Amino acid sequence: MTRKQAKRRKARKDSRFQLPSIPLARIITPLVAGGIIFLAYQFSATLLDRPIRSLTIEGPFQRVSALQVEESIADALSEGFLSANLSEIQQLIVALPWIDQANVVRRWPSRLEISVTEQVPAACWGESGLLNTRGELFVSNARHIPAELPRLSGPSDRSAEIAKRYLAVREQLIPFGLGLRQVHMDARGAWEMTLQNGVVIRFGRRQVNQRTDLFLDVVAKIITNRAAEIDYVDMRYSNGFTIGWKNGPQTPAKNAKKEDREMMALRGAD
Repeated sequence: MTRKQAKRRKARKDSRFQLPSIPLARIITPLVAGGIIFLAYQFSATLLDRPIRSLTIEGPFQRVSALQVEESIADALSEGFLSANLSEIQQLIVALPWIDQANVVRRWPSRLEISVTEQVPAACWGESGLLNTRGELFVSNARHIPAELPRLSGPSDRSAEIAKRYLAVREQLIPFGLGLRQVHMDARGAWEMTLQNGVVIRFGRRQVNQRTDLFLDVVAKIITNRAAEIDYVDMRYSNGFTIGWKNGPQTPAKNAKKEDREMMALRGAD
């Protein structure tokens, strides 16, 4: 009896550690199949990855030539048709001065098509920099600055802020028939703008947003009607402004309309 109990205990003990038997073929077969598929793919890709035979480049080409674009990506083109890194090629093209955007696509069996868009200068930054329509500095040392471009200047670390304000004010002046010639911020953060007609607008460094709104709501209309008589407008007041006349006093006491006089020469210029 004792021997039978011992055998049963031994049998139960051995059964706890037994692993289910799996046919070796079930493990090897998927591995072999996967390896065959991978090798077949690699072999096919090698056969199809032929050299790039032709290149098409399209764009306005006013500032950059198709030859410059091709030269910038010459090394990347040494890769095969399938293995060429299109993202890298695009980055190389966009890195060229005056290139804003680039699009690169494959065309079977061995051709790449490239289309480029050039930067559109919206303003001059400092002495020789150029800003695009998004206010980004894309050329820091331009050889030729178009005379018609407005000029922006100020601390270099605030160029984006200056460009943003210029673009916003420029759009809002269009209905009045007015344009901006210059926008300047000094080292203290004080703003000054010069219109295309030569009128200087001084905003100072405090409450610039509120003063800009007042200028657009009230002063822009006055300038439109009497630009030839105005030298400058000083917005650096807590709740008003003054007008400097070319041939007269600072405030338009006699020549201004009643609603204009009520808004001018108030207190607290900064």
